[in-house]
Amino acid sequence: MSKVRVGFVGAGGIANVHLQHVSKNEMAEVTAICDIHEETALQKVKQYGGAAYTNGDEMLEKETLDALFISVPPFAHGEIEEKAARKGIHLMVEKPLGLDYQTVAKKAEVIKQSGIINGVGYCLRYWETVAKAKEYLKDKKPTMVRGHYLSSFVPTPWYREWKKSGGQLVEQSTHIVDLARYLGGEIEQVYADMSLQVHRNVPNIDIPDVTSLNFVYDSGAVGHIDSTFAQFDHRMGIELFGEDFRVVIDGGNLTILEKGADTMNFKTELDVYGDQDRLFIDAVIKGDQDLILSSYEDGLKTLAVTLAANQSHETGLPVKVSDLGKLVMKN
Repeated sequence: MSKVRVGFVGAGGIANVHLQHVSKNEMAEVTAICDIHEETALQKVKQYGGAAYTNGDEMLEKETLDALFISVPPFAHGEIEEKAARKGIHLMVEKPLGLDYQTVAKKAEVIKQSGIINGVGYCLRYWETVAKAKEYLKDKKPTMVRGHYLSSFVPTPWYREWKKSGGQLVEQSTHIVDLARYLGGEIEQVYADMSLQVHRNVPNIDIPDVTSLNFVYDSGAVGHIDSTFAQFDHRMGIELFGEDFRVVIDGGNLTILEKGADTMNFKTELDVYGDQDRLFIDAVIKGDQDLILSSYEDGLKTLAVTLAANQSHETGLPVKVSDLGKLVMKN
């Protein structure tokens, strides 16, 4: 393979970051860009090259692509992943993967059977500090985990609608849920309290702006995540506790405290999106799925935790993540 021919479905928001990195990668070229807004597609093609489309199916039919970045809202995925996978096109899909567990699970099976390289945009896994934390924790057992994603209001109209975004936990705070899984292990059961407190007067809003999520790991460890978009700034992080140790990730900073040892401090200097996108292109060239830190199948597991939390909010009961097949999303 000479250069990896890359297409894009969705050209706004986070897609801009991916376009910047791919266009600068000497082993890749932007071949086609699709967005439902023609003006956006044309503008991005003028900036990064390639052909402009407003229909993903047409793009897949007319273009010869090696890889595809999918950066669309949760409700707007359609069948583009399956269609690309069946054509042997490698996939990098932005989180979250969708709003219906069964639908996304079927996509995961198609992608698995296709044998393509696949990844999900859980970019925080690519932080140097997260890699150091994971290495430190490999022979240790976290017994309690605390995370937070505290941010401000998102003005994007679809974000405020439950049936389109799934709420903040599914759409944004999923990054911290993913770190809780990546560093702490698999989550078995969740219980969530959610409420709309600050933004009640925002037109068409029906998602909660404060969330408290409790969960239990299959190891028996317990965890908690706070989530809100009722703040004026942005903070996110996670702490993992165990016998005589504590691992704290605060933004891009890592602190490791251990009884009887000097405190270790690290600060990330890595552009996580740049590294994620570079490794995806490398994985396509080498045919090496192991270069990807979050596969589509693994991304489905993080989605399952957040969808189970939404179900808990609706029912007022704890929900086992393994029972997601019975999930009925809120209309």
